[in-house]
Amino acid sequence: MRDTPGLASAPALGLIERYLTLWVAFCMAAGVALGRAAPALVEALAAAEVAQVNLPVALLVWAMIVPMLLRVDLGALAAVGRHWRGIAVTLVVNWAFKPFLMAGLAWVFVGSLFAPWLPEDQIGAYIAGLILLAAAPCTAMVFVWSNLADGEPNFTLSQVALNDVIMVLAFAPIVGVLLGLSAVVVPWQTLLLSVVLYIVVPLVIAQLWRRRLLARGRLSAVLAVLNPLSVGALLATIVLLFAFQGDRILAEPLIIALLAVPILLQGYLTALVGYLANLALGEPHDIATPSALIGASTFFELAVATAISLFGLSSGAALATVVGVLVEVPVMLSLVAMFRRTRGRYAAGLGRRARCS
Repeated sequence: MRDTPGLASAPALGLIERYLTLWVAFCMAAGVALGRAAPALVEALAAAEVAQVNLPVALLVWAMIVPMLLRVDLGALAAVGRHWRGIAVTLVVNWAFKPFLMAGLAWVFVGSLFAPWLPEDQIGAYIAGLILLAAAPCTAMVFVWSNLADGEPNFTLSQVALNDVIMVLAFAPIVGVLLGLSAVVVPWQTLLLSVVLYIVVPLVIAQLWRRRLLARGRLSAVLAVLNPLSVGALLATIVLLFAFQGDRILAEPLIIALLAVPILLQGYLTALVGYLANLALGEPHDIATPSALIGASTFFELAVATAISLFGLSSGAALATVVGVLVEVPVMLSLVAMFRRTRGRYAAGLGRRARCS
């Protein structure tokens, strides 16, 4: 059977994806071990960056997201407008809820409850780093999470593009208000390079490739081959990220564990608010999942680069953003699993809502 341009369905979870949490745990440990066993290699890979964007990680991100972008039908993007409620939920959660929720959680946990176990001179910097994480919603990686949760690919692309535009305008003012800074030094080179590198270029490549595959009727076959390779790139990325930060994990385990608490809470609360808001507004499950997941994850390259430019490489703010990188993958995988398990109950909730309206 030949492919049709409207193809957008995601495949069922395979053996690797079904046990992805175990693979991720193994890759975390392997990354830390690699950092200890081959420090020179890891340092060389970590140093291969432009404007705080690590090039080896960027290549792996391409390997992850190009298969997802192959599913995007640009001709169907106009139809995404009928899901304006899902887009509205995304925007409200990302820009009017998430940064302020994180600020509150950071002050409660880092500024108060955990303060006796943290270096006193770094508490303000830790809080700043957490706020920077929350003020930058995810870009490229949300394609991975949406695909694993069977999210609608055209809707995912539309909300990522809209968030990128808003981020250019809103990131600095929101960070400035929450941090009490009159002028936030936004690393524009990192922001713009990341958008071009992670969204524009792979989207162009994927769409040109998609056109050729559709003409030959081979899109489904190629996607079946690329999907496990994409998951493999995700696992390789985890190994690299934990290899880059292995020394800090081993040197400051208590601080990292304490900083992870507000990050975990913010991720789960943000996702649940977005998920339930879409349910209340009657959006289908394949819209609710990417809408919720984009708010729970972060644009960590921008957060890390901003923390370094404002507070320095060895600051508590930079460490807090790094903890966000380490925590995000397990959080997002658990959310994907939860949303897949609750798909039936979500549909039942939509049915009850339709009968009551």
